[in-house]
Amino acid sequence: MQMYQIEYEKPVVTLLQESGLGVAEIAARTCYDSFENSENSSVKEAMTKLDLDAINNIDSSELLSTLAWVHHHHSILEHATLSFLVQGTSRGVLQEHARHRIQAISVKSTRYTMSSVINAFVASLQSSDGFLFFLNKMLSFKLFVVTDEEYLTIEIRAIYDKLHFQLKKDSDFLKNAIAKSSLEFIDSFKGDAQKLFEAFQSGKKKRNVGDAFKHIVSDNWRVDMVITFNIRSLKNYFDLRDAGSAWFQIQWLAQEMKRVTPIKYLTLIDKKYRLN
Repeated sequence: MQMYQIEYEKPVVTLLQESGLGVAEIAARTCYDSFENSENSSVKEAMTKLDLDAINNIDSSELLSTLAWVHHHHSILEHATLSFLVQGTSRGVLQEHARHRIQAISVKSTRYTMSSVINAFVASLQSSDGFLFFLNKMLSFKLFVVTDEEYLTIEIRAIYDKLHFQLKKDSDFLKNAIAKSSLEFIDSFKGDAQKLFEAFQSGKKKRNVGDAFKHIVSDNWRVDMVITFNIRSLKNYFDLRDAGSAWFQIQWLAQEMKRVTPIKYLTLIDKKYRLN
């Protein structure tokens, strides 16, 4: 029996910044007062002659490797950080990410970025086939990680129905959904959903729709985010998420993050890259 294959879009990850290994080695050398033993001259001279550019650009550290792999003393690795731009993961992955507490994370906001969806729904009320109009607009927005059109039709129908339910329950729905200066377009383009949608899109958008519309968002909703890990936490993340037991979507993200992580960090946190 052939299994049905659903189509997905994988995330794209870019390394935005890296702090370097120098600060982590200086932290370790401070603990042991062993600066003279460093193979890196910039670290050896750090207490008398600081060359920050050189310190932040060292490619390896024998002490960090020994502490990480022989003594399993990982706290000094917290002084090295990496920041990643993630484009196109899901809110389901975001929920899993939140379990990794030692990270900084900034995520695309639904309350500030949902105006096109709401504009499409309000415009669809002027169409003879409101759902078809809404469906086509939603598909064009590319808002989801699952890209299979049959699956998305089911999901977008649920969003459409939830918005209709909210419309029925909320007497101030239009006031809450559309910018005050754009409300007049509804009468101006009565019966013409496309022109009404275009007017909404070109007019002032209601940037902050608050939390009232968040209930329409599913785990499949596409999000972008910037995340910063220290490499001790990154080790824990890779150990748990780049593993066969992890949910496949977060595996994809972990694998892409690892792909753009410079080798000098991976040698300290991943056995496959460990230097002998």
